[in-house]
Amino acid sequence: MTLHDDAREVLTAWSSSGGAQKILRRTYLEHLDSHADAMWRDCHPDHLTASVLIFSSDHTQVLLTLHKVMRRWLQTGGHCESDDRALAEAALREGREESGIHRLSIDPTPVWLSYHEVPACGPIRPSHHLDVQFIAVAPKGAKHVISDESDDLRWFEVDELPADTDNSLRELTLAGVKRLQGIP
Repeated sequence: MTLHDDAREVLTAWSSSGGAQKILRRTYLEHLDSHADAMWRDCHPDHLTASVLIFSSDHTQVLLTLHKVMRRWLQTGGHCESDDRALAEAALREGREESGIHRLSIDPTPVWLSYHEVPACGPIRPSHHLDVQFIAVAPKGAKHVISDESDDLRWFEVDELPADTDNSLRELTLAGVKRLQGIP
């Protein structure tokens, strides 16, 4: 199975919580249907990406990265690579690379979708990431390491995210908390 096939299968099976998420799911599936290269950064102006919001072992905190390019606190994640066989695997790889925590436990079912403009991704503007977002849990006592892609990496209480956090990350955090609590 290719990464493209996996993305199609994951998104087809995924049931979202609301109308806007259902519309995004349909948009992502249409993009996959019309672009054989939908999973790669060379697909312009839009392509799928995978990210993971890392929770502490007790689920009370999230690990956010201060992204060097975007200059905002975000979850870990990014572009898919040719070695990735599944969206969840791509998200897990990104989480490990950007956090330095290698024993993450990922939920293989997405929790949120985010369609957002990116300022420096490819030659065509505007360009967008069609981000499929997962959650993972770090082991107790996990030590993080700041990667080259980040200016900072820090734990935040789930109900005390940085003041300038955008609504999409707040929604992802809430969806992650609900998933971890078993709330549909």
